[in-house]
Amino acid sequence: MSDKLTSQQRQFKTYLAQQPHATLVDLLLEVAQRDDRLAQSLLVKSALPGAQDTLVDDLRQVIDDVTYVDGFIDWRSGHSFADPLDQVVDTLAELLTPERAAALVELAQYAIEQTEAAMENIDDSDGLVGDVLCRLGELHLKGCELAHPDASALAENLFHLETTLPFGVCSFSALTYGHVLGENGLQRYRALAQWDALGSIDAKGGFDTHRFKVTRIMESLAEASGDVDELVAIKSRDLKGAYGYLAIAEILQKNQRADEALQWAEQGIKNYPDRPDNRLRDFLVAAYLQRKRPDEALQLTWIQFEEQPGLAHYQKLQALASQLGVWPAQRVRALTLLADVTAREASTTSRYKPKPSVPDTSRRLAIALWENDLDAAWAAAHSGDCQQGLRISLAQALEATRPSDAVLLYRQLVPAIVGQTNNEAYARAVVLIRAVKLLMTGLGQNSQWLDYLTELRTAFKLKRNFIKLLEKV
Repeated sequence: MSDKLTSQQRQFKTYLAQQPHATLVDLLLEVAQRDDRLAQSLLVKSALPGAQDTLVDDLRQVIDDVTYVDGFIDWRSGHSFADPLDQVVDTLAELLTPERAAALVELAQYAIEQTEAAMENIDDSDGLVGDVLCRLGELHLKGCELAHPDASALAENLFHLETTLPFGVCSFSALTYGHVLGENGLQRYRALAQWDALGSIDAKGGFDTHRFKVTRIMESLAEASGDVDELVAIKSRDLKGAYGYLAIAEILQKNQRADEALQWAEQGIKNYPDRPDNRLRDFLVAAYLQRKRPDEALQLTWIQFEEQPGLAHYQKLQALASQLGVWPAQRVRALTLLADVTAREASTTSRYKPKPSVPDTSRRLAIALWENDLDAAWAAAHSGDCQQGLRISLAQALEATRPSDAVLLYRQLVPAIVGQTNNEAYARAVVLIRAVKLLMTGLGQNSQWLDYLTELRTAFKLKRNFIKLLEKV
């Protein structure tokens, strides 16, 4: 195919070389009527040096055309908006020259604003429009680097974009544009981003988008200047939860101010005893270990397990207690607590649960599987109700060393899965039945396997879709 195309290219080149100038112009004009990309490129290339304002107006109209949305665009049709816009970005990229960079900055900003407004009516789940916006943001930055716009005016534009765009896909922060803004531009940016620009905190505790954006700008300015105290002061103004204290503690820790970091972290735990954050607790655990305060570290980890006695916090407790050399005793304590919690939950009654229930031993089974303790896992699976997925995991773990138990467990699981009465459940059940077949034949139980198959056909004869799948086994 490539040879044929090469031959065609030669043919085209020979023909075009023989044509008069006027004929070639007519051919290009004809193609430009059908090809928007070519038409836009010709628009840029044909603009006279003194007609930059006209070119900007023409390209603004092009941007208006491709960002106009009539109705709502769902994610399946996202390309219908993104592709023409992507062509415009290619056209704007042709303006990345010293003579036209200023026009590029103006047009890129306009395209970003128009696109963000259009996104209110676009489902961009695939990120197509967002990707094009990122290209526009990169072009805007490159244009600024080349055009060297007035620093004060640029700061005002960047502050406007950073605080007003509804989605904020592109960054117009001082961190991103600091090298373009220079000292004067950063000073103007900083003047715009002051505490009085924030407004008062919402008494109802609702999320204030404008306040969040201005605060983020102030933080980026502090980060750009390397002023840790200013950054801490900014973050300390809006401490609405324990995580806010963690953010400050991490900043101080990163800047070798460990003692202050510890104080902030401990204050966060103290101020929010009813709304703790385990990330803050983990920070404190690490800090306590560094300071040779193992008992406090263990206590904080224990609190997390007591609040949520499941596998994740059991693993966290195991890692720390093993590091401290006290895991055997802590393991007994943790499993005893979990058993007590499980029994208490089962016996507790309420308006919505008037009678005691069967214990939910899923958490104990998950822990036993993680520890590869098959005896404990088997006991947990048969001493209460367990999540189906965990029981399947146990059966799979039993296959190698206890195939008879695996068969028993699989056979217990199949009826409940088939009873869900849908094709997906039937398919999952057949997977387990195939495992039973392999195990039983491996045990020399061929006749018992055939009896089991007959039992399934009889029990579920009315479920025709299941029987069809079963026949393939």
